Amino acid sequence: MKNYDKYRVGYFNPPMAEMEWPNKDHIEKAPRWCSVDLRDGNQALIVPMSLEEKLEFFQFLVFIGFKEIEVGFPAASETEYEFLRRLIEDDMIPDDVTVQVLTQSRKHIIDKTFEALKGAKRAVVHLYNSTSFAQRQQVFRASEEEIIQIAKDGAILMKEYAEKFPETQFQFEYSPESFTGTEMEFAKDICNEVIDIWQPTPDNKVIINLPATVEMSMPHVFANQIEYMCKHLHRRENVVVSLHPHNDRGTGVADAELGLLAGGDRIEGTLFGNGERTGNVDIVTLAMNMFTHGVDPELDFTNMPQAVEIYEKYTGMKVNPRQPYAGDLVFAAFSGSHQDAIAKGMKWREEMDPSRWTVPYLPIDPHDVGREYEGDVIRINSQSGKGGIAYIIERDYGYVIPKAMRAEVGYMMKDISDKRHEELSPSEIFTAFEAEYINDFAPIDITEAMFSHFSSTKSEEDNSVGVRMRVVIDGESFNLEAEGNGRLDAVSNALKKTQYHFDYKFITYSEHAIGSDSNSKAAAYVCIADKAGNQYWGIGTHADIILASVNALVSALNRMNKKIHFVK
Repeated sequence: MKNYDKYRVGYFNPPMAEMEWPNKDHIEKAPRWCSVDLRDGNQALIVPMSLEEKLEFFQFLVFIGFKEIEVGFPAASETEYEFLRRLIEDDMIPDDVTVQVLTQSRKHIIDKTFEALKGAKRAVVHLYNSTSFAQRQQVFRASEEEIIQIAKDGAILMKEYAEKFPETQFQFEYSPESFTGTEMEFAKDICNEVIDIWQPTPDNKVIINLPATVEMSMPHVFANQIEYMCKHLHRRENVVVSLHPHNDRGTGVADAELGLLAGGDRIEGTLFGNGERTGNVDIVTLAMNMFTHGVDPELDFTNMPQAVEIYEKYTGMKVNPRQPYAGDLVFAAFSGSHQDAIAKGMKWREEMDPSRWTVPYLPIDPHDVGREYEGDVIRINSQSGKGGIAYIIERDYGYVIPKAMRAEVGYMMKDISDKRHEELSPSEIFTAFEAEYINDFAPIDITEAMFSHFSSTKSEEDNSVGVRMRVVIDGESFNLEAEGNGRLDAVSNALKKTQYHFDYKFITYSEHAIGSDSNSKAAAYVCIADKAGNQYWGIGTHADIILASVNALVSALNRMNKKIHFVK
C-alpha cells in the first residue's frame, strides 16, 4: 500500500505522565448500561425498524435487564417522535427503566424533544455538539470559544425547559462528540462549562459521555484520556462518566474495558456491536467478559440463542458464527487435541469440583448461555481426534472405548469425514462405529454357550472353565466342547476343533455396564492379534456379561477374517 504517508495520528495524548489504571487487572463490578440499539443501532440499518418492531425490540431490551434505553432523536423524525409517544401514552416504560433521548444544541430541537417527553416519569436528555479539531476546522469553521458557547447555550435551554415539566424527573447528559479527536484540555474545559451550568448534586447527577465517535488510537491511549477527564471534571463525585466506544479500529471492547478501569461508570452500546461504520461497542461481549471473571454483569444472557434470534429478526443483520459467546461455532471444538483436553476437563470437573468451571478451551459453561454440550461442544470432522470421538460415543451411547482402541476408531471416523468432506453427527458416528465393531456375527456366529467352572481341591492354580457351545461358520453348524484357563480361552480351544485355522492370541479384555440401572446391557471389548502382530478389536453386547464377552470375541474374529480369510 503506497498511500500510508498521507495519514497521521489524529488523537491527543493527555498532559499526564503517570496513570493509575494500568495497576488494575479486571473490572470488579458492572457499569450502568445504556442500550443505544434503537438509536445508533437502528440508524445504521439498511432498512430501519418499523414502529411496531421498535416497540417489540424495546420490550426485549427491558427483558434482558437494561435500565436505561436510548429510544431515539424525537426531533429528527416523525417515526422516532411517535415511538416515544407510544411508549409514554401506552405506559410501556417500567418504573425502574429510564428512556434516553438525543438532542442538538438548537432551540427548536430542544423544544420538540421536551414536547415528546411530556408525561414521562423519568428521562435522560442527551445534549451533544462536536468538539474535535477536525470538526471545528472543517465543518463549523469556528473557534474554541464559539464551540463552547454552543454547548453552554444548549445546557441553559435544557435547564429552563426541565423546569416547565416538574412531573418528569430529568437527568442531563452531555457529550463532546468526536471526543477522541479533541485536545484534552479543550474537552475538559467544555465539559466543565456544562457541569457548572447544570450544578449536579448527589440526588441529581450529571452524565458526561465521552464517546470514541471514531476510534483513533490504541485502547491504552483512550484509557489515558478517560483517566485525565475523570481527574479534572468539576464536581466529579456528582458526575457519571459514560463511555460510548465505536469500533473503527476493531478494539471497541478493549476501549470500553480499559476505559472502565480508568474511571468510567457507564457504557452506551448495542447488542452484538451493531452501529454505523464498523459498529458500536458490543455489550454482549462486554457483559460476558465480566461474567467469566466472576462478576455479575446485571444483564441476562442465559438464553443466548433467543437473543441472537430476536436481534437477527429485527435488525436483518447476522451474528457471525465466531462471534464471542453467541456464535453458532464458538463452543465447537474440531481439533483433536482440543477435544481431548475438553473431554478430560469435563471428566475431572465431575470427579473433583463440579461447582467450579475450569474446563480447558471453554471459557464459560455453554449451559450458562442456553447452549448444550450435545452438538455444541465437541464436533467431529476430518481434523478431529480420538479423544473427542470417544467422548461423544460415551456421552451419547454409553460405550467407554478402551484407550488402546481409541486411535483406531478415531482414524476411521476422520477418514469417513475426509472422504465425505463434511462434519459427522453423533448418530452418524455411532452408526459407523456399531457397523464396524459391535456384534458382528458373520461368517462366524456362536449361537449357544454354556460354561462350567472346575476347581481343584489340591491346588489354587489348578482351575479351569469348560464350555459347551454351538457355532455356525459359513452356514455350517458345529456342536463343540472344550476347556481353558478362562471363558474366552475355552471358546478358543473349542473353535480350534473345527477344520478352520484359528491362529490368534489375546491382547486385552475389558467390560462395563451400559447405563446404571439393573436392566442395563453389558458391553465387552476384546482385542486379538494374528501371528504377524496385527490387532483386531471386537465389541459384544448382551444382557449377560458372559455372553457379551463371547460376542466380543466373535466380532473380533470376524473383523480378523476380513483380512486373513481363514473362512472363505
